[in-house]
Amino acid sequence: MPVATVILCVLIFIALLLLIYLVPVGLWFQAIVSGVRTSLIQLMFMRFRKVPPSIIVNNMINATKAGLKLSQNQLEAHYLAGGNVNSVVQALISASKANMNLDFDTATAIDLAGRDVLKAVQTSVNPKVIDTPPVTAVAKDGIQLIAKARVTVRTNIKQLVGGAGEETILARVGEGIVTSIGSAISHKQVLENPDSISKLVLTKGLDSGTAFEILSIDIADIDVGKNIGAQLQMDQANADKNIAQAKAEERRAMAVASEQEMKAKAQEARAKVIEAEAEVPRAMAEAFRTGNLGIMDYYRMKNIQADTEMRESISKPAGVKPIAKANETK
Repeated sequence: MPVATVILCVLIFIALLLLIYLVPVGLWFQAIVSGVRTSLIQLMFMRFRKVPPSIIVNNMINATKAGLKLSQNQLEAHYLAGGNVNSVVQALISASKANMNLDFDTATAIDLAGRDVLKAVQTSVNPKVIDTPPVTAVAKDGIQLIAKARVTVRTNIKQLVGGAGEETILARVGEGIVTSIGSAISHKQVLENPDSISKLVLTKGLDSGTAFEILSIDIADIDVGKNIGAQLQMDQANADKNIAQAKAEERRAMAVASEQEMKAKAQEARAKVIEAEAEVPRAMAEAFRTGNLGIMDYYRMKNIQADTEMRESISKPAGVKPIAKANETK
């Protein structure tokens, strides 16, 4: 076989493959049979616009069979905008079957906003239950209560774009539970009527500005925690005791310092007395030299001192030294 013939056959084969890829005849026939109007040229141009024809055609077939009127341009524009065409079409079909008012523009806006539009429609038809984490609150009598709630919500389609999510619902419900328990006079009142929490929380309009509508709030469980009031009183008593001990220690330290100061002053006075007594012999010697004191005067003074010591020793119990002797001893 000549080489030119082989090359020609290969080129024809490649051309056929390219034609089959660019012109999806099978998909076009499927659309025609399903009642969807399209042309081979439109399907071929989808390839050039980098839009998978199968996604557009299959979703148009599903929408047509469900009684929805969607155009090929609408689906292509949403795909090129980065949207999920399958999710939008399925959401529109589900909403139509559930008699919900959801148009194509709203569905695509929800999808492009990053939310799952199909899940939102399903939640709107079949409400879901959100379990809150344990919420701790303290009643007015100081008893701590730990409550768990189950919040039943459904999607609010109108608020889905720009509305707050589940985290905001949980935060607001937790805040409402804390407020309800905190306003109760006694924890027993809450334990006897847990539905009072649900009623009070529901009246606050916690779903305002969110993507959900709260249908009910049910208290699933309430546990009694610590006696916070007694614990706070104990902590305050311990703090007061520590303060009193610190003040007492301060007063004791001041008393010890004052005592030491008085002892120092006594020692100083005693030293002055001893110093003054040391001057007596010098004064007597000087009196002898100047003639102001005679021998008889000296002996008379000694006799007086001896008589004074004798009287003091007789008047005091045994073991107590006379004042003069005690001063000399010191």
